[in-house]
Amino acid sequence: MTRVAEIAVAEAAEQMAWLPGGTFAMGDERFYPEERPVRSVSVDGFWMDTHPVTAADFRRFVRETGYVTVAERPLASEDYPDADPALLKPGSLVFRKTAGRVDLRDVTSWWEYRPGASWRRPQGPGSTINGRDRHPIVHVAYEDAEAYAAWQGKDLPTEAEWEFAARGGLESAVFTWGDEHFPGGKPAANTWQGEFPWQNLKLDGFEGTSPVGSFSPNRYGLYDVCGNVWEWTSDFFTPSHEGVAPRPCCVPHNPRVTSPEASRAVGEPGADIPRRVIKGGSHLCAPNYCLRYRPAARQAETVDTSTGHIGFRCVLRTSKGEER
Repeated sequence: MTRVAEIAVAEAAEQMAWLPGGTFAMGDERFYPEERPVRSVSVDGFWMDTHPVTAADFRRFVRETGYVTVAERPLASEDYPDADPALLKPGSLVFRKTAGRVDLRDVTSWWEYRPGASWRRPQGPGSTINGRDRHPIVHVAYEDAEAYAAWQGKDLPTEAEWEFAARGGLESAVFTWGDEHFPGGKPAANTWQGEFPWQNLKLDGFEGTSPVGSFSPNRYGLYDVCGNVWEWTSDFFTPSHEGVAPRPCCVPHNPRVTSPEASRAVGEPGADIPRRVIKGGSHLCAPNYCLRYRPAARQAETVDTSTGHIGFRCVLRTSKGEER
């Protein structure tokens, strides 16, 4: 074990939650097609960060390693042959609220590629993360999340591990906290209340990301596991999963999609870029557009993409006894 891994092990009991592992029902038949079918999956016990990696966490990583994120690197025109040459500058996708109702099939109505936007400047030039140390880090592409995890001696979770963790032992519940959308009449996560993308009622008290831990944890002690920011997983995206195991002996054990080929969106922009699974939904998810702040919900994201609503958290795969 490396020195960094030893440090991660020593700190895990304070910064991470132990998840006992087991067999659970993964997926949901009630919502989007890519969540089907519901099938039994098992995972071993593992440790998971109790909250998404924060801006302060990521700043320390960059300060100690000199790491440069994907959003801060020069762009090569041959990698983006269909792009406007004027936009081939380092930057990231920034959300802008619309003035009124728009066609929800056109994401360019609310997403803007903004040169100069990055984890340091989440809204582009002139913005800053100062005063946002406890907010989740955003504008990180998959490679950035993977680099941070490696520096910590950890990994990114598989999709199965992430969903098992998010459920918190609540088998087949719609949300991480149960089946009621607003338990006790109050929002239980940082999501969009109102009509997306123009009317944000802010019933949860936030517009944009919120400091980690602003809402109650799930039963495994995990904060912001749904809502606030989407989170990268290590699995490549496929439109659906294999069906139910024919016999109890054949339940998949922490199944992983490790080939990028099936993840490519043939016939769509960026079809040659592999896509990974992101989970958990974000502060931009609303029932009228994206009811994905649920454990079973999943979405594809190209590995080179960074936005103002995607972050991540890490896992450590070792026994509880070893940790302590």
